[in-house]
Amino acid sequence: MAQARLTEGEEIDGFRIGAAVHVGGMAALWEVTHPDHDLPMLMKVPRIAEGEDPAAIVSFEMEQMILPRLSGPHVPRFVAAGGFDVQPYLVMERIAGASLLPLVEKLPLPVERVAEIGARVADALDALHRQHLVHLDVKPSNILTRESGEAVLIDFGLSRHAQLPDLMEEEFRLPYGTAPYMAPEQVMGIRSEPRSDLFALGAMLYFFTTGTRPHGDPQRLSGLKRRLWRDPQPPRKLRRDCPDWLQEIILRCLEVLPERRHPTAAQLAYDLRNPDSVALTARARKESQDGWARTFQRRFHPDHRPSFRRADPAEEIDAAPIVAVAVDLGADRVLEEALRVTVGHILATLPGARLACLNVLRQNRIALDTTLDEEGRNKHLQRLVELRHWAQPLGLPEGRATFHVLEAVNPAAAILEHARVNGIDHIVMGARTNSLRRKVLGSVSAEVASEAPCSVTVVRARPGAGPRADPA
Repeated sequence: MAQARLTEGEEIDGFRIGAAVHVGGMAALWEVTHPDHDLPMLMKVPRIAEGEDPAAIVSFEMEQMILPRLSGPHVPRFVAAGGFDVQPYLVMERIAGASLLPLVEKLPLPVERVAEIGARVADALDALHRQHLVHLDVKPSNILTRESGEAVLIDFGLSRHAQLPDLMEEEFRLPYGTAPYMAPEQVMGIRSEPRSDLFALGAMLYFFTTGTRPHGDPQRLSGLKRRLWRDPQPPRKLRRDCPDWLQEIILRCLEVLPERRHPTAAQLAYDLRNPDSVALTARARKESQDGWARTFQRRFHPDHRPSFRRADPAEEIDAAPIVAVAVDLGADRVLEEALRVTVGHILATLPGARLACLNVLRQNRIALDTTLDEEGRNKHLQRLVELRHWAQPLGLPEGRATFHVLEAVNPAAAILEHARVNGIDHIVMGARTNSLRRKVLGSVSAEVASEAPCSVTVVRARPGAGPRADPA
């Protein structure tokens, strides 16, 4: 028979119960040890005493199904589980780092710290979305940090896995979540939209930036629905030094319609790590909330009421990858054009894709580098201008392409590092014609193709012939 509460020192399936770590609204956490497992562990036990919320049992069942399917550094490692016939429990790795909750006492945070936290959490969300999961309860207390720096998401009792039954949706009609962070579509019962997690992250970034929650902390459904038609105060209204790029990112995350947010968590992380490349819109310039007329229209006019659809997180990511093209400016005009044609073909099949145009400004290993060229122009800025000119014939809308000049001694290493840090899904680059130096030292494209953490397409071009793309 399942116990309402465990006691320190007792043993369950070989796990010895230690000290109680936390007692929450739906479950309690205990330290445990086991002779067959040498990692630090926690046992999670649902609250099943008389009068407890029945959602505690259902959410625990969900977490028991979900956690064994997840892997990687952004989730605790699953160890074992026990059924409800004797004693329900879930044993998992104990993450040494603290949660983000203590930061709430130090708000507002420096802008750079907000962006750093946001990028790390977006990385974690991207990893979960690629595993068909929407978390649906992203908040400071559910985010830990490993000693190696990765953000770790915990508590999957309210989550939705696209390949598993959704017991929360099947058994309950009211939305479950944490009020300040719930996305509008989540309030309306849609639990499969991965960009719901981006809304929650945006609400957290707003809170960390201003010290105020964007939609307060409503406790009734009517208050939760207010976010469908009432926009929050722009962060700059509450914090005058909030930069344009950060306000743009936060307000984009908080858009009512998911399709107006970032397409993926990876693209959000990319913006947070590359603020100079953020495309600024009217969101960045907002100084106050929308007026009563526009708010009234959104609330009562049938043509302006939002509609939501269901989605699979992994499918959404596949439709919106980050494609990086490494452009060797001025080296070979035929190859430049071949590269542009290949990129155009790729983007035509992926309307949600984002393009990162890269160029490496090679640095000397020993000699001092100069910032100006022979004509007195800043080399870095000149390369940015040339990258924009290279991409112009692609006809991409503002914000779909970003431009980056990487200053490095080793071009291949710089491209690989950019791909790893920014979650690039596909690299496109050109291969120059063979030379003795390349035969002896190897080529940049060969090094990138052999070590890249993603797909690589190497483009070769011959004068008078079309481009030939070789997947590597």
